[in-house]
Amino acid sequence: MSKRRLPKPRWQRYAGIAAAVVVIGGGAAFAAAAAGGGGKNDGTTARTDAAGVAGALQSGASPSAQASGSAKPGASASSSARVSASASGTATASAGASPSESGKGGGSAKATTSSDGSAKPATVAGPPHSASVKVFTGLAFDTCTAPSASKMSAWKASSPYSGAAVYIGGRNRGCSQPSLTSSWVGTTTAAGWKLIPIYVGAQPPCQSGSSSERIGASDAASLGASDGADAVGRAKALGMGGGSAVYLDMEAFDASDTACVDSVLTYVQAWDKALHARGYWAGFYGFSSSSAAVVAKADPTVPDMPDALWYARYDGNNSTVTGFPFSSGLWTGHRRGHQYQVNSKETYGGASITVDRDAWDGPVAVVG
Repeated sequence: MSKRRLPKPRWQRYAGIAAAVVVIGGGAAFAAAAAGGGGKNDGTTARTDAAGVAGALQSGASPSAQASGSAKPGASASSSARVSASASGTATASAGASPSESGKGGGSAKATTSSDGSAKPATVAGPPHSASVKVFTGLAFDTCTAPSASKMSAWKASSPYSGAAVYIGGRNRGCSQPSLTSSWVGTTTAAGWKLIPIYVGAQPPCQSGSSSERIGASDAASLGASDGADAVGRAKALGMGGGSAVYLDMEAFDASDTACVDSVLTYVQAWDKALHARGYWAGFYGFSSSSAAVVAKADPTVPDMPDALWYARYDGNNSTVTGFPFSSGLWTGHRRGHQYQVNSKETYGGASITVDRDAWDGPVAVVG
């Protein structure tokens, strides 16, 4: 992400690593996002029968919104590319997961793979009660400090983006947020922006660099629970209500360190559980060589794993399908985000912002 809070070696930013975000399907449903014809088309909002959507997801149906594309912002694109990355749409579904489906089991997730070595598809359920889930499909950007309302207005009028990620909290959040208030959230959402909340929580004990908050083997569960509760509190204070997906930012670390991996997974599960218990969806941002790979390899039947996966793979490909770094069966059904380019200084409507570019096909904040 742009001007990332935690310093990382250059190879970690540019070696094609990826992160992931998952919205869980078992017992829950997402309405298919409406496909628009261009970057500024906000699409439509649809309310879809949850059982029907769940059936489509379980049957492995491929949403049209996941067609691959590679057009850059501002460039012309084929119709398939527009659907995958330049089109903007939202969908809302009433999704209910049974407590018996999502509340069983416990303990740390174990890494599991299929016979061919690929990760098994994620099948865990979401929050143990009904929640309204909003899905956005289109181009998004993230930047360390939320832009002013005037810049957001200028970009909404002339940029190819319709989604924006914002850092709502966490002790490792590195940038001040003078613009990020409940009023700003309401104004930008009313203007048509789809917001993607990020929480920079505790970081792995084996990670290089300095962090204000580290995960410890003895406090991973309690720290994850308290940070998860804090994430929900901050989202609520900004007007992002139940059914919103909040994304946990986990930076790169040594994934060969088994003890470190165990601590990270314990923390992630506790963080996710805290969000689920409060009716929020738990997303995850990480790198394909480490943080996202750890989650991708974890046993998908263990409760309270991430619901949606946002992966950082700097290949310039604005698709959540083409170049997906994990098994194609993982996080399908509008549960992915792809950060495909970083540190891009762009100007629209006279306003310049340095952003990271994201192709999005997943859940976002529910406002209002």
